[in-house]
Amino acid sequence: IASIFAFATCGGFKGKTEIQVSCDKGAENKTITATFGYPFRLNEASFQAPQGVNVCRVDWKNYVLIGDYSSSAQFYVTFAVFVFLYCIAALLLYVGYTNLYRDNRKLPMTDFVITIVATFLWLVSTSAWAKALADIKTATGPSIVQELKPCSVQGTLCQFVSVTSMGSLNVSVIFGFLNMILWGGNAWFVYKETSFHSPSNTTSQGGIPPPTGI
Repeated sequence: IASIFAFATCGGFKGKTEIQVSCDKGAENKTITATFGYPFRLNEASFQAPQGVNVCRVDWKNYVLIGDYSSSAQFYVTFAVFVFLYCIAALLLYVGYTNLYRDNRKLPMTDFVITIVATFLWLVSTSAWAKALADIKTATGPSIVQELKPCSVQGTLCQFVSVTSMGSLNVSVIFGFLNMILWGGNAWFVYKETSFHSPSNTTSQGGIPPPTGI
């Protein structure tokens, strides 16, 4: 369930950032908007002026947000989806083939290795996504006014208005680290099923046969 929240809160995000622009003193402010979302290729998110309105005689479609954070976002979401699918497969194995899992020494060992790797990848993917999210907040915040060339033209006044709340993206980071903790804790329980923790009876009893009577 935690993995579902991880990729759903990130993969389903859509937002926008708005700027008010005025060219002449006393002129009515016009709002231009840049819409963005998963996978957060901000360098493809162009600004849009109100339909049928020429704002400061500028083609705002030629101006975009800065940054491409798709690699971190897609890595995080893709990994979370794979973890979800693996959990379903593992649950079917545990419930439907419990005896096979306990009698086969390779399955618990494979499960343990996958659990350790998944814990590490949760740490890596979540850390990368958290860093990307911080950069996304900067790239869509008030600093974009300084990056837009039309806003530096004399007589043009640009003012940052708002950006969509990224609370759901903050939640995705929290669930990423929560998954890391859950998988790290689960590693101990999986370890108890391996031959490292529970060696087979044949090796523990040794090879000396019991004495026979006459």
